[in-house]
Amino acid sequence: MGADGPAAVICIRVAVGLVFLSEGIQKFLYPHALGPGRFDKIGIPAATFFANLDGVVEIACGALIVIGLLTRLAAVPLLIDIGLAIVLTKLRELRPGGFGGVQGFWGMAHDARTDFAMLLGLIFLLWAGPGRWSLDAVIAQRAQLTRSKAMNP
Repeated sequence: MGADGPAAVICIRVAVGLVFLSEGIQKFLYPHALGPGRFDKIGIPAATFFANLDGVVEIACGALIVIGLLTRLAAVPLLIDIGLAIVLTKLRELRPGGFGGVQGFWGMAHDARTDFAMLLGLIFLLWAGPGRWSLDAVIAQRAQLTRSKAMNP
């Protein structure tokens, strides 16, 4: 599959892209709760720098995935992002004391449901590509037409 894959890939692309895009925006709208304040609470050094970097990556890569431009490339930083989010926040919940709410595995599973869905959605996009309803597909079609015209003047 790839840029010529099923049109239904747009459903995964839009869902994954919009979640990251909205989360990135919220890091700047609510810095204490979701941006540098949260990163500091988690214990990430240089919390302001990394929260802002994370927000910019989520906004830029999320938007690219929504429109289907450089989809596979944009998925890579988001895979790193979601992997770190799972390790730094969700796996901690398995330890006694966690972050509150339901403790242990089931509490972590509840809190991580979106993270796991995003992880699997990104893996899917890396494997399947952006699908035929994407800017990547439009660019690939135009490149193919240009090559065809060059070979058959």
